Amino acid sequence: MQFLESLLAPHIEKGFEFLFGQKPNSLDFQQTRKDFDGDITFVTFSHLRVSRKSPEQTGEALGNYLVEHVSEVVGFNVVKGFLNIVISIDFWKNKFSEMELDSNWGLKAEGTIDGESMVEYSSPNTNKPLHLGHVRNNLLGYSVAELIKASGKKTYRVQIINDRGIHICKSMIAWQKFGNGETPESTGTKGDKLVGNYYVAFDKAYKEEIATLIASGHSEDDAKKQAPIFKEAQAMLLKWEEGDADVISLWKEMNGWVYEGFEETYTKMGVSFDKNYYESDTYILGKNDILAGLEKGVFYQKEDSSVWIDLTEDGLDHKIVLRSDGTSVYMTQDIGTAIKRFQDFNIDELTYVVGNEQDYHFKVLFLILDKLGYTWAKNLHHLSYGMVDLPSGKMKSREGTVVDADDLMAQMVNTAKEKSEELGKLEGYSDEEKASLYKSIGLGALKYYILRVDPKKRILFNPEESIDFNGNTGPFIQYTHARIQSLKRSGTRQDTFEISDVNMTAEEKEIVKAMSLFPEVITQAAHEQSPAIISNYTYDLVKLFNSFYQNHSILNADSMNTSTYRLALASKVADVIKDGLNLLGIDSPDRM
Repeated sequence: MQFLESLLAPHIEKGFEFLFGQKPNSLDFQQTRKDFDGDITFVTFSHLRVSRKSPEQTGEALGNYLVEHVSEVVGFNVVKGFLNIVISIDFWKNKFSEMELDSNWGLKAEGTIDGESMVEYSSPNTNKPLHLGHVRNNLLGYSVAELIKASGKKTYRVQIINDRGIHICKSMIAWQKFGNGETPESTGTKGDKLVGNYYVAFDKAYKEEIATLIASGHSEDDAKKQAPIFKEAQAMLLKWEEGDADVISLWKEMNGWVYEGFEETYTKMGVSFDKNYYESDTYILGKNDILAGLEKGVFYQKEDSSVWIDLTEDGLDHKIVLRSDGTSVYMTQDIGTAIKRFQDFNIDELTYVVGNEQDYHFKVLFLILDKLGYTWAKNLHHLSYGMVDLPSGKMKSREGTVVDADDLMAQMVNTAKEKSEELGKLEGYSDEEKASLYKSIGLGALKYYILRVDPKKRILFNPEESIDFNGNTGPFIQYTHARIQSLKRSGTRQDTFEISDVNMTAEEKEIVKAMSLFPEVITQAAHEQSPAIISNYTYDLVKLFNSFYQNHSILNADSMNTSTYRLALASKVADVIKDGLNLLGIDSPDRM
């Protein structure tokens, strides 16, 4: 609680000087444990050389000094050298008045902090639709960008689309062989799904040809290389690289189908981008930077003319950055793309949202950019996240066993519909209102279930468990927001209330304390790039409010002033809930 630390720090320094004749070098605060009375805790152990007393005696002396000299401090207790400080109710009343006047409590206006940030996420291949793994990636990327924006930085969202290479040629060959000219329009199939179907069809045909070759006496390795359909895909890739007009035309057409499908999925998911980068453009980047680095001695060249970097002194190994024929590897492109992004935008930091299987790649990339002399290389971050598992096991794109993102979202909305109808609280809703609510609940459940987990951890995703109107779930938090909106619609209140006449309860004080932390929580979540921090904060606030709601009347309080105040308190809780959910990309329905 930085505002309490700022309040108390100068008084504690004066107290040390007055009591012990010397100021402390630094001050150590922490949150008071829930089983002790207090609002903030000062730790005495590192200051015993100054006080020349035991931890308990130091805490007692300092506690008495604060009560006597600081009007906001009304009590204290000492537990083994931990000084638990009690702050006055008037302080918390004033704190609530302060946040009530601020309609955007906790959120800083974009651009109020120097520097601009970029977040890269999604980065799909154009041979298949987005799947469950992409869902976690997109939700993390979007939320992290929102957190950085809320912390006050100008923020850009980008993706790089892997639109070239053997993978897309496989779909193209399969479409030529088996497609009979069908299109998304002629089949009523979403474009990315249609292209993905042909990627699966290629794999099926490829396996059949391998089996035939093995049966005729070929080894497995040889069969994989000699399978006719695979050789056709390789030949098509060469034609693409040579600029063959027919191949380029088909490539553009099929990728166009995919882009339309992706955009539809992104819209449903509620994510967006400021700029798309395409590998068909970026694959030519980086070579000149490598050659310039070679002249400076950053890289070295082998006898076969391939270019490498020696990172053994950094605890890594030797890494190739250009092949012997002068063609790029992925690292070459990523070096060039990073440099281009800092040229395209006035950013000073860049975050890559990429799964943890790429940890080593990004360590190498960041080291190379640093050795090339780019000062911003120290502001490159890899948000390394764990995979998403299913009760049924891992997903495989080639075999068509992935959990499609569109299908998953549709399933979540349908489950929300079933659960809502079971509860039977939708009387008076139009069909359109119901459909909108099912979408908000279903997607809110999906997003919260994924984002509440620390990004570094793997997730076992259980759709049924995520849609529960009790417990640490999106619908439970959404329902609390809707309940408060219902209170506001039902309650009669004065235009204003007199805060000095309010008898603030212990539960109300805890709610105000929790809300007062919101700005710090946003800053922490942005710094750590962890939406889970916001998720768990919002859930804890909701639990505090529901505990208060069950034990105290809001609409039928003992006075109109108290009722008006409590409605204002509830309204502010709803605002913070809504802002917290917005940072996760989740809607906050006013009725449920």
